[in-house]
Amino acid sequence: MILNLTILPGDGVGPEVTDEAVRILETIAEAYNHQLSFTRKPIGGAALTSGKDVSSKDPLPADTLQACLSSGAVLLGAVGGPSFDSFPSHLRPESGLLRLRRGLGVFANLRPAVCFPALEDCSPLRAEVVRGTDVMIVRELLGGIYFGQPRSTQGTPGKRSAIDTMSYGEAEIERIARVAFDLARCRRRKVTSVDKANVLETSQLWRQTVSRLALEYPQVELDHLYVDAAAMHIITNPKRFDVILTENLFGDILSDEAAVIAGSLGMLASGTIGGTVDLYEPVHGSAPDIAGKNLANPLGAIASAAMLLRHTARLEDEAADIEAAIQAVLDAGYRTADIARGTGGRLISTTEMGQLVLEATAEVADMRHAYHAV
Repeated sequence: MILNLTILPGDGVGPEVTDEAVRILETIAEAYNHQLSFTRKPIGGAALTSGKDVSSKDPLPADTLQACLSSGAVLLGAVGGPSFDSFPSHLRPESGLLRLRRGLGVFANLRPAVCFPALEDCSPLRAEVVRGTDVMIVRELLGGIYFGQPRSTQGTPGKRSAIDTMSYGEAEIERIARVAFDLARCRRRKVTSVDKANVLETSQLWRQTVSRLALEYPQVELDHLYVDAAAMHIITNPKRFDVILTENLFGDILSDEAAVIAGSLGMLASGTIGGTVDLYEPVHGSAPDIAGKNLANPLGAIASAAMLLRHTARLEDEAADIEAAIQAVLDAGYRTADIARGTGGRLISTTEMGQLVLEATAEVADMRHAYHAV
C-alpha cells in the first residue's frame, strides 16, 4: 500500500509525541512492505509564531489545509497554550483546529478508553472497577453548541449577555448513530446513547432518531442514559459500556472523564472520520509545562497512528501489531511520568518509550510473519 500522510506537529509536546508516532509508522510500513510519504505543515500556535507579524498569520494556513485535503490521512500532535489566551478568537490555535475539522468534513470522533492490565493500579479508580474495561466513545463533532448559530456576546461591561445555540438535525444524528451501530456490530454489540432528553429539545430529537435507526440493527442492543447518569457510571461501573454514542459537548466532557479508565490522558488516542480525509490525534493537550523536556507520554499519539492504519488504511494486522507492542512495553514495566504512580515501573522518557515500542512493534510483526509462513 502507498499512503500519503500530512503531519501537523502543532504546539507544546505535539512535535515530541508525533515524532515517535511517525517512527512507529515507518517501522510497521517497512515490516509489511508499505510505502509511506509524509508532508509536515504548521497549525495552531506554531503557524501563528512562524513569522514576525502575528496579525497577518492564521492558525490554519491555506497551504496547511490544502496539504491535508490532498493526503490520505492527517496525524495531529496538539494545539494551543496559555501564551495565546489573549489572542482574538479567530487567531486562537483552537479556532484553527475547529476549522480543520470542518474543512475535512470529519463528523465522527472515535475515542477508545481501554484499561491495560499493567496499568490497573495507575487509575485513580480501584483496580476491580476498571479491570477489563474497553469502551469506544463515538462523539458527533461538527454540530451541536460548538457550531450552532446564532452565537454572540452583547451589552456593555457589567451588563453583558452571551448566547450559544445547540442545534441538531435528524440527518446529522442519523449519520453519527450509524457509525456507532456499525462499530458495535464488530465489538460486543451494545450501544449506549447519551443525551439530556428530560430537558433539551435537541436531546429528545436525538433519542427519537437513534431509537428509530436501531430497528435496522436488531443484533445490537440499545439503551439510553442521561448524561449525568452516564458520567456517574463511567466512574462506578465502566465495564457496563461497549459503544457510547453522544453529541458534541457531552462527548467532549465524557471522553476526557474516561481518562480515569486508562490512568492518564496521555494514553488516549482518537480518530475523526466520515469526511473527505480522516484526522487522528491524541486526546491530551499541548502540555506546555513539560514541552521540550522529553517527559510527555507518546503512547496516545502512537495508538492514534494505529487507529489510522485500522480505520483509514484498513490494515488491521498492522494496527494490532502496534497495539500489542504498546501492551508488551507496559507489561515489561516501562512508564512515562504520567503513568508511573502506584505501578513501581521503570521511569523513562518520551524518546525511550518511543524506541521501546518501535522495537516491540518490529518483533511482533516478525512473529506474525513467521506464524503465517508456517
